[in-house]
Amino acid sequence: MTATDHGAPSIADEPRQRPRWWSSVEAWLEIRLDAERDQLPLFVPVGLGAGIAAWFWLDGQSAWIAFLFAAFGLALGFGALTGRRWSRALAVFALLAGLGCGLIWLRSEQVAAPRLKRPVVATFQATILAVQPIPARDTTRLVLQPHGGDVPPKVRVNVKGALPQAKAGQVIEMRARLMPPAPMAVPGAYDFARVAWFQGVGATGSALGPVGIVAQPQESGFALRLSEWRRSLTGHIQSRLDGEAGGIAAALVTGDRGAIADEDDEAMRQSGLAHLLSISGLHVTAVVGAAMLLTLRLLALSPALALRWPLVLVAAGAGAVAGVAYTLLAGAEVPTIRSCVAALLVLGGLALGREAITLRLVAAGALIVLLFWPEALAGPSFQLSFAAVTAIIALHEHPRLKALFMKQEGEGWGGRIGRGLLSLLVTGLAVEVALAPIALFHFHKAGVYGALANIVAIPLTTFVIMPAEALALLFDALGLGAPFWWIVQQALHLLLFVARTTAAAPGAVAMLPSMPPAAFGLIVAGGIWLALWRTGWRFWGLVPFGAGLGWALVMPPPDLIVTGDGRHLAVRADQGMAILRPRAGDYVRDMLSESAGIEADLPAIENMKGAACSPDLCVATIEKDGRQWRLLATRSTHYVDFAPLRRACADADIVVSDRMLPRTCVARWLKADRALLRETGGLAINFGDRARIRTVADSVKGHPWAY
Repeated sequence: MTATDHGAPSIADEPRQRPRWWSSVEAWLEIRLDAERDQLPLFVPVGLGAGIAAWFWLDGQSAWIAFLFAAFGLALGFGALTGRRWSRALAVFALLAGLGCGLIWLRSEQVAAPRLKRPVVATFQATILAVQPIPARDTTRLVLQPHGGDVPPKVRVNVKGALPQAKAGQVIEMRARLMPPAPMAVPGAYDFARVAWFQGVGATGSALGPVGIVAQPQESGFALRLSEWRRSLTGHIQSRLDGEAGGIAAALVTGDRGAIADEDDEAMRQSGLAHLLSISGLHVTAVVGAAMLLTLRLLALSPALALRWPLVLVAAGAGAVAGVAYTLLAGAEVPTIRSCVAALLVLGGLALGREAITLRLVAAGALIVLLFWPEALAGPSFQLSFAAVTAIIALHEHPRLKALFMKQEGEGWGGRIGRGLLSLLVTGLAVEVALAPIALFHFHKAGVYGALANIVAIPLTTFVIMPAEALALLFDALGLGAPFWWIVQQALHLLLFVARTTAAAPGAVAMLPSMPPAAFGLIVAGGIWLALWRTGWRFWGLVPFGAGLGWALVMPPPDLIVTGDGRHLAVRADQGMAILRPRAGDYVRDMLSESAGIEADLPAIENMKGAACSPDLCVATIEKDGRQWRLLATRSTHYVDFAPLRRACADADIVVSDRMLPRTCVARWLKADRALLRETGGLAINFGDRARIRTVADSVKGHPWAY
């Protein structure tokens, strides 16, 4: 009888020993996370955001369900693995990722609303939900709630000219041409269909003829009164300042950017100063800080109050009220709400006697936004604002830099000013590094000299323009605001001078064609790793950051770009890109040039070497890697005889048309007519030995706003 027969334990019954290398890895991870234990809570919104980002990136319900099972499976697996800190951290992160994916999926179902299927011309009555004048384009934008019929329950309509009599709550009657929310025109372009889906907008269009008022508002609720007050305040500011200054001044107070000229808006963007035009942290902080300082100074004039009352708490309360009021006045958009939440958290920290501005504050603000508006993660506003704040705080929390920027005992005014300028410059450079990949991903361009421009623009806006504008509005009640408005106008002219000069400088704008989402994800992951950890392993973040950046830089620009309607295309020429329709508008030209990663005017295809065009057809030849590709494109509504068209198609590698081509038109490689483009959307094509086609449909496949 063997030992096993007598009941002695066998080898199979003994506990399996872990490999020595695995025990070493576990011990190393435990030591690392123990040293970083105070940083672990910062990854709560990161985990939630990872799940939200996965939902936007993955292709549809099957992929989302698989992700949820994988995330919750990993959470259970890591949770039951060893019980150590590293496994618990990974379990919580996986659980948060699953919750983030489920949250955005639920949100997309909650906001689902009927959408228009095809363009229509309709006459209907509707209640005005919002009025947005856009004087720079001589247009008024109305957000409407139609009353019945075949029109979606929420539409956005542009009306030519000003509508001073229109206000929220009115019932109007109009005739308009309505279209489904515009999808991404070409791969990597702005996806308005996604934005409209989460806003509940089912159609957009333009009015045909005059707008008639059927009934005035039945009730004057708080929201309507606030909207009208905001609109009247915008008009008052624009009436007090001449030219372009009025539009920027109104944007700083009410957030209404409709009166800012396109060229000024572009100059602010290219100079890295566009953040000043969007009411966010800088503006809310200035309002809250001014309210706190004024309250504290006034109350401190009374010795009794100074000795008996907690003036800091009272001032913090006044700052909170001012911040909330300013948020409501500015339209309560997501960026403003986000900034207000952050300001309230800072005030709460001050009230509790804690360090106010920390990365935990940023994490708490991001968590609140993602829980209530998870779709904000996909927009540039959320990414730019949180990246900038995180970069600033992470930079100033570094011990060496904190010591460098801190005022030294006995230091003179010259040293303090120099140290302050150095702090602004280094901070600006860090912010530019953090924001450049985001700007390149969303807008295909980024300002290079923004750090230098902000050294002048931020103090000018914070300490001159906004205080002077607040005093001007206050003294206008007494009819004495003119001197302050003069100061505002001169300061705004200086701000625009800085923006235009910076934008016009050689090499002021870096351009990049459409960046692969996976490359952008690597850059973001690396940046988060660098910013949130504190010990030496933070520099591991340079690996994914550099890999993503290198991937984006080596991606070849497209050789042919076709819009989803087939009307416009850009083809690579000897110098830049050439377009099919020379009379294309600025919007189409900008979109095509940005998608190609070039900053230049687009010539017509007929000016290309080896191209030939008639009023109806264009033929061009593209050389790539020793091979010639022949392109045929239609550019009129006139039909071409079948026989010549058939021969032209047979001689072409690619045929592009905005209409349905006959079956006899057979290209050697690709026929992108209306039938195909209806399925694929816009195209970006790279020629060469391994020709590659990217489509809009691949980018949005499986999502509810996909057409």
